[in-house]
Amino acid sequence: MVLNSFSKFVVVVTGASSGIGRATALAFADQGSAVVVAARRKEPLDELVEECRQRGTTAIAVPTDVVDEEAVRQLARTAVDRLGRIDVWVNNAAVTLFARIEDAPMDAFRRVIDTNLFGYLHGARAVLPIFREQGSGVLINVGSVMSVLSQPYAAAYVLSKHAVRALSMALRQELALDGGHGIDVCTVMPATIDTPLFQHAGNFTGRAVRAMPPVHPPKQVARTIVNLARLPRREVYVGNAGRFQAYQARLAPGLVESMLATLADRMHLDRLRPAPPSPGNLFTPMAEGTDTTGGWSGGLLTRLRRSAEIATALGVGAATALPRAAAGAFILALRGLTRWAWQPGDPVRPGVHGPSPSGYGAAQEARGSGPRRLCVSPAAEGRAARTAPRGGDHDHGTAVPDLEPG
Repeated sequence: MVLNSFSKFVVVVTGASSGIGRATALAFADQGSAVVVAARRKEPLDELVEECRQRGTTAIAVPTDVVDEEAVRQLARTAVDRLGRIDVWVNNAAVTLFARIEDAPMDAFRRVIDTNLFGYLHGARAVLPIFREQGSGVLINVGSVMSVLSQPYAAAYVLSKHAVRALSMALRQELALDGGHGIDVCTVMPATIDTPLFQHAGNFTGRAVRAMPPVHPPKQVARTIVNLARLPRREVYVGNAGRFQAYQARLAPGLVESMLATLADRMHLDRLRPAPPSPGNLFTPMAEGTDTTGGWSGGLLTRLRRSAEIATALGVGAATALPRAAAGAFILALRGLTRWAWQPGDPVRPGVHGPSPSGYGAAQEARGSGPRRLCVSPAAEGRAARTAPRGGDHDHGTAVPDLEPG
C-alpha cells in the first residue's frame, strides 16, 4: 500500500513518551496525520498530545503497557472508536539491559523480552485484524542494527531485536499465503540513536552506560518511518555506520564479531565511571528522560572526535560501500584494536569477555599467560580483503538514503 497523503490517515505509535517514538509522532503530526500515542507515562503523553495539536492535527493519548496484551487491544479499539480506522501502526516501545549473561537478574532479562518482543507481537495481533477488515495498513516494527549483529553486555536487547526482525519476516510470509494484499510489514533498523534509552537502561555491569558513537538524531529515524509509511519496504537501515557493519558481517562474520566486542567494551561502557546496580525503567517508568533526545550527540567537536574514533576503528569511509582499499584499512584498524584492547595500568581490563571483578587479568598474568587479546587469522584477513565490495548499494535493495549527515 502506498500512501500519497497523510492528511486523512490515523497513526498509532507505541513508546511515544520519549526518543524515537516521540519524534515519530511529531513527524506524522507535521504531515497532518491524526496520531494516537501510547506509553506507560501519562504526563509526557499529555505534553506530546498538546504539541501535536499545536501543529493543527488530532492527537489522543492512551497510557499503555505493551506487556499487557489486553491493554494493547484496548489501544487499538480506542483508536478505531475515536478516529474510525488505523492506517499505520508503529511498534516502538523498548527497554534495554546492560549485564553479562551470567550476572543478569532473570526477571530483568525476561522483562526486556516481554517488552521488546511480546509487546510487538501484541501490537501485531491487535492491529492486523483491523488492517484485514480495511483491506490496507502498514505495520512498522522498530528493530535495530542489532537485529543483524550482536554485542556483549546487551544479550537480552540483542535477542529481542533479532526476534523482532524474524517476527516481521514471518508476518510477511503469512500475509502472502493468506492473500493479505494491501497490508505491509516493515522493519526499520537504526544504529545508535541519541535518545534517553541509555539513561533509562537497566545496568548491572558496575560501569556507567554511554551511547556508542557515531550517534544519530532521532528525527532521522522518524523521517525514515514516515517514508516507510508512504512507500513500504521490507527492511531499512538508518545510519551509514550500522549499514556498513551489517554488510561487513556478511563478508567476515568472525572479524566483525570480535571487533564489535572490543568496541562495545571500550565505547559503550565507561571504564572510569562506576555505576551501582539498577533496574532502570524495566519495571517502573522513570520521571526523567521525556525528550526526543538524550543529550548524547554533544557539540560539534565532540561529534567529530567520536565519529573519527569509530571511523578509525571500523575503517568507514565517506561512502557506504567501500572499495578494496578501505577493507584493508578495516583490517589494519582491527589489528590496532587488538593492540590497545588492554594495557597495563588501565583501571579495568575489558577483554572480549568484559571486566572481571575477581581479578581475572591478574590471575592470568600470574600464570604467565598475560591478558587475553583478540586474534584474527591471516586467512580471515585475506578473505575480507578479497571479498570487499567494489561499490554500489548492498542493503537488500531496501535502504532509504540518510536524511541527515551522521
